[in-house]
Amino acid sequence: MFGHKRVIVLTLASLLATQTAEADGPAGVARGLKSAPALLYISEGRRTSAPFAHVMFCAQHPDECAVRGAASEIVLSRFADKQLHAVNASVNRSIRPVDERPDQGDVWQVNVKSGDCEDFALTKRDHLIAMGWSSKALRIAITKTPSGKGHAVLVVRTDRGDLVLDNRTSEIKDWKDVGLRWLMIQSREDPRIWYEL
Repeated sequence: MFGHKRVIVLTLASLLATQTAEADGPAGVARGLKSAPALLYISEGRRTSAPFAHVMFCAQHPDECAVRGAASEIVLSRFADKQLHAVNASVNRSIRPVDERPDQGDVWQVNVKSGDCEDFALTKRDHLIAMGWSSKALRIAITKTPSGKGHAVLVVRTDRGDLVLDNRTSEIKDWKDVGLRWLMIQSREDPRIWYEL
């Protein structure tokens, strides 16, 4: 009996020593924990000028640019995940995609019958806020597609990381898996403030 307890104690001591060595090592657990947020969430750079079309949008629709709710991160429960997928799919189906006409300039709109990428993103954000989601977790980001075309998406900050709602697909993906080049994103604290990425 005493020998059996000693084996358990020695095994536990060995496991603890291994864990401590890993935590202290250059590729150990502690380093992995520090780098995890960088993989899950978009890292903001310095403050930058807001897109002019967004400034105009906020001037015309101040309620759409007000902070609503306090949560900067959504707990992605099964119900919340269903809401997210439903909004993404329904808005992608309900808006006919059209490119801006060069002679009209870039105009951002919400809840339209036809529009371009930022109109999709703004409408998804609006629908989620109407369902009780915090605006602090719903941010518009400006990116470039692999072909170099400017593109806007909605980024949703969840406890599982930043997820992207894109009008080009009904599949919701992690931010690092969408194949976009990230340029700028709204602040969580104030949608009128933007940061470089």
